[in-house]
Amino acid sequence: NTKNTHGTGCTLSSAIATFLSCGKPLKKSCELGIKYVNQAIGSNPSYGKGHGPINHLNSIIINKKFR
Repeated sequence: NTKNTHGTGCTLSSAIATFLSCGKPLKKSCELGIKYVNQAIGSNPSYGKGHGPINHLNSIIINKKFR
């Protein structure tokens, strides 16, 4: 559980669009987008107080999982 979920909606839509632009089918793009956001939430930096950001750079760490 974390409060650091700021930006999840925008990140999810961007991730889905990115996977679609790479030629993935819609269903697979949605699955990969959700997986990406879940990983970003799970590896968030826990900055400050309140609802902080997710870790948008987590893809550097898990890049091979999406190929």
